[in-house]
Amino acid sequence: MRQSIGVLATRHIWVGRVENDRLAAPVRIFPEPGNGGDNLRSIPAEQLAQSLSEQIVLAAGGFEIAAVGVGFPGIIVGGTIEECPNLQQFKGFHLQTALSAALARQGLTFPVSVLNDADAIAAGIAATRGQLERLVRVWHLGDGVGFGRYPRSDQPGEGGHLVVTLDPRERFCGCGGLGHLEGILGQRAMRLRFLDLEPEEVFAAARAGDSRCVEFLHLWHRALAAASATCIHLEGAGKFFLTGPNAEFVDLTLLGRYLHEMVTMSPLQGSFFEIAPAAHQELAIIGAAAAALA
Repeated sequence: MRQSIGVLATRHIWVGRVENDRLAAPVRIFPEPGNGGDNLRSIPAEQLAQSLSEQIVLAAGGFEIAAVGVGFPGIIVGGTIEECPNLQQFKGFHLQTALSAALARQGLTFPVSVLNDADAIAAGIAATRGQLERLVRVWHLGDGVGFGRYPRSDQPGEGGHLVVTLDPRERFCGCGGLGHLEGILGQRAMRLRFLDLEPEEVFAAARAGDSRCVEFLHLWHRALAAASATCIHLEGAGKFFLTGPNAEFVDLTLLGRYLHEMVTMSPLQGSFFEIAPAAHQELAIIGAAAAALA
């Protein structure tokens, strides 16, 4: 089987060598967590491309590599980061070209592809479950909110910025947009909303009966249900996977109840949610590698 390299760029760079839709070696993480330099927001775009190439070379380990796939946040068209609200220094950056050039300087000519990180997770779920013939949709809940789809759509988009409320006070999204899903579910947005509490404290307080936090817990689940209902009304019913660090906050029963209140036409009913048990980093690495070979 051909081996490929999958990469995920979030707070860290995660790099793995993949064979037959499985990791073939331990995942490399750069910068190492906890060393004080674990925020890609502070790294210039060209420097990150060079760091990516160095980690790819180390992950390749002398094996014959067929392709490299990179999962990266934002709107990505033709290997270019058209928009990236959470890593704003990469807006307009030609990542595919820069990474290919950095690898070439080290004597390597791997074909390189770049896709949205949530799309990489969706591809990873499809590949590891042997469901490459099915529609896979995934919500990644973390610093921001990503919507991944396999097969990928030809049109650029950012599902985490679906409008889920018309309340003019809902201005917490990092992109500055009004009423966005990420402005309710995103880690940054929750910290802005609750300046005195961390997100995990908000949900703990809700479980303890704090009225302000209980109200937000219901808003949080209604927003995710509303965004999912919009997807269902556009593309039909099916399963939605949930991944990321904030997936632990999800009450599947409450979320399902809100969804079924919003989707009432019988041909569109029957959707449900599943929390993906595997780490989203591993899924994204496998999915990015699979996409690079496609």
